[in-house]
Amino acid sequence: MVLLTLDASSSTASVCVTRDDALLYESYLHNGRMHAAVLLPMVEDALRCAGLELRDVDGFACVVGPGSFTGVRIGVATVMGLAGDKPCAPVDALEALAAQGADFPGLVCPILDARAGQVYAAVFEGGARLTDDAPVKLEALLDDLRGRGKPCLFLGDGATANLARLAQEPFARVAPEPLRGLRASFAARLAAARPETYVSAAALRPLYLRAPQAERARNARLGLAGEEESHGG
Repeated sequence: MVLLTLDASSSTASVCVTRDDALLYESYLHNGRMHAAVLLPMVEDALRCAGLELRDVDGFACVVGPGSFTGVRIGVATVMGLAGDKPCAPVDALEALAAQGADFPGLVCPILDARAGQVYAAVFEGGARLTDDAPVKLEALLDDLRGRGKPCLFLGDGATANLARLAQEPFARVAPEPLRGLRASFAARLAAARPETYVSAAALRPLYLRAPQAERARNARLGLAGEEESHGG
């Protein structure tokens, strides 16, 4: 199966082409959230370098969040536009990041910058999920992890944004910068291992753990705190 996988859910973007278990091509760009301008050219380059055309692709995978609202929408919309009637696999961003650190001898905590002192986070160990995806205050997350009494590897752009704070915690380890952002090849591995998750392009949906900033600001003006909570993870 030839699988085209896209990620634009955070400050990095990545595209890969795989055939069964073989990685044919992968690109990774840390471009400051300019995904609308670069994602399709990255797809075109991936197919060209892999010696394929769009009609040769058997299925698609897309990182659907949590993460940047704009980036997630760009990734999902791009796959929906390319896929036609071919199957599409939604992939959780935090699971894909955790897979990059699965060999770490301790906890693995991917964190994505959610602004306002919050991160999107989940905790894993040995490849197994320990907590659900959730938006959480960084200090509350660190309190929880400190109490678990194990070293913890942090990945994701939330780790980059909070390097100084993480350096203050003896249990915290931060992945090297080249390995910190999400690589599409790890999302592709998750998608390939879970054929039951594939849906039609029309059924592909972003994973939002809270309402977009504009909607939250509107709700705050209208005093609709309960409505905002209904969008939580």
